Amino acid sequence: MRRQSGRLVEVDTLGQFDDLVAAGATRMRGWRMQDVDLRERTDALLSLRPGGAVLLGCDLTVTARTHLLQGGALIFPDLPDLPFDAYRNRLYSPEELYAGIRQGRYAETPDAMIYAWSGQRDPDTSHRLARALHDHAIDEALEEEIGCSPAVGVMGGHQTPRDHDDYRHAAELGRGLTRNGLLVVTGGGPGAMEAANLGGYLASHDDQALNGALDLLATVPAFRPSVTRWARRALAVRDRWPRGAASLGIPTWFYGQEPPNAFASRIAKYFQNSLREDTLLRHCDAGIVFLPGAAGTVQEIFQDACENYYADDATVTPMILVGERYWTEQVPAWPLLRALAGTRPMARSVHLVDTLDDALAAIQP
Repeated sequence: MRRQSGRLVEVDTLGQFDDLVAAGATRMRGWRMQDVDLRERTDALLSLRPGGAVLLGCDLTVTARTHLLQGGALIFPDLPDLPFDAYRNRLYSPEELYAGIRQGRYAETPDAMIYAWSGQRDPDTSHRLARALHDHAIDEALEEEIGCSPAVGVMGGHQTPRDHDDYRHAAELGRGLTRNGLLVVTGGGPGAMEAANLGGYLASHDDQALNGALDLLATVPAFRPSVTRWARRALAVRDRWPRGAASLGIPTWFYGQEPPNAFASRIAKYFQNSLREDTLLRHCDAGIVFLPGAAGTVQEIFQDACENYYADDATVTPMILVGERYWTEQVPAWPLLRALAGTRPMARSVHLVDTLDDALAAIQP
């Protein structure tokens, strides 16, 4: 069972429902059931008092539905004509989002079809509701996935090509952080984000695996002009080096032109980018490393800085900007960040470094 707090019980699987019934449950008050097929459990449902239960996207017989509604349960039905499950109880996997790409084109994958759906003009109320329900479900699943694992964010530009030294450095950073016992969390897209997830994925393999993977990926350095070729090459790396370590990607269909990378073991993909950004930063409780990037990375720096500015000593998290010349001359975010920190508690936790070793030393598991 995912979570039980006081009288709130969240049930995501048929097995969890069966366990509750076997344990002698007689009422469903406080139950939150999501995306569970209950069509074979009508008799069990009829034996329960349903008042106070909430069922989201569960499959029910007519008899069970009538009993639940008459007994005071709240039922959210499936929404029609969606290319996704608005009530899903788990995060995405790369294989799920890229299903069919080994034989077909990216445009035919679930990820691309959901993005196309999200871009429809003048969506009706049911579409807006579906997006909100989906993002709520992803939020719930993400809380379960992260649990108590110390998580470190790696932020950086989406345009860093696979054959560039900066890509290699980001991969080495992700590998080092994962080997130090941290869960690497990125924005889930291409470029530096993909590289950090790649390094995390290959942390359980020997060092030669990363060199081999980088050589293989370099033959398709960017997702333009072909997302299909770019994604297939990543999946080829996963096939050659299976059973990688865990890392997390948190992308958004708001930037659907940037495909998700295939090296995050789990993907929390949102429709609403503002929710996604807040979620991405909020879960990085071990700190965030900011690699060179453009507007999106700068936004994340100062959104994180705002949280740290108002935090007390106990809740400030490290901020590490990598690349002294980049962050002081090319995109001079560091002088402003340092001035903002001033003498506040966050001042001890903001760092400007030039090497991966210094970045790794600033993040403690």
